[in-house]
Amino acid sequence: MKRKEFEDELKKLQVELVRLQTWVKETGARVIVIFEGRDTAGKGGVISRITQRVSPRVFRHIALPAPTEREKSQLYIQRYVAHFPAAGEIILFDRSWYNRAGVERVMGFCSEPEYERFIRLAPAIEREIVDNGIILLKYFLDVSQDEQRRRFADRIDDPVKHWKLSPMDTESVRRWWDFTAAYQDMLRDTDTPRCPWYLVPADDKRRARLNLIAHMLSMIPYKKIKVDLPKVPKAEPKPKGIKEGLPANHIVPQAY
Repeated sequence: MKRKEFEDELKKLQVELVRLQTWVKETGARVIVIFEGRDTAGKGGVISRITQRVSPRVFRHIALPAPTEREKSQLYIQRYVAHFPAAGEIILFDRSWYNRAGVERVMGFCSEPEYERFIRLAPAIEREIVDNGIILLKYFLDVSQDEQRRRFADRIDDPVKHWKLSPMDTESVRRWWDFTAAYQDMLRDTDTPRCPWYLVPADDKRRARLNLIAHMLSMIPYKKIKVDLPKVPKAEPKPKGIKEGLPANHIVPQAY
């Protein structure tokens, strides 16, 4: 897909995202969208396109760091529940409680009994979330092994992407098949009629972003809300004694 075509289609979807935002604020709806997937699959990229033209007070991007020692002593899902939406909010989880079924399980950060407990309880917890009136959507972005390797190489070559690199990420390249088996188990055991997983083929980033956003919009029963737009008022005349411009001893150089 050419960039111009992608940007034209994205603009149309972003108009709908603004309409969704207005509906959520008007109705007090609560929405959680989970973005899971392999490293380099494009979770952050699609979230940035979703949030690009909307209010961060409504669309909240949550990307939690590794748990603290205190958080490790809490119920596993507790630190995620703290970010659940109030009325009129959409929470975008950039990775979620499913860390336990992916990286934590593969890398040995949880025991097998802890994993089994999580995989048994996750569907029940999600059922309670939905029964409480929250709209819950779960997306898994998937890339091929060759494409993942290409994207890691691109991150290494591009200085503005170095912050995305970590030993944990590169380990996921080496342990591709371990992660494959873990994700197969996760999707099989937690894909339920009430809270299904939606798989997003993501080798083509632009198409993946458009497809995911379009599907997300189709899954939320929002309606266009009439907005009373203000008119631009005429400025008051300049009072006597007030000069044009602002006084400043330090002005940013006009380098561009």
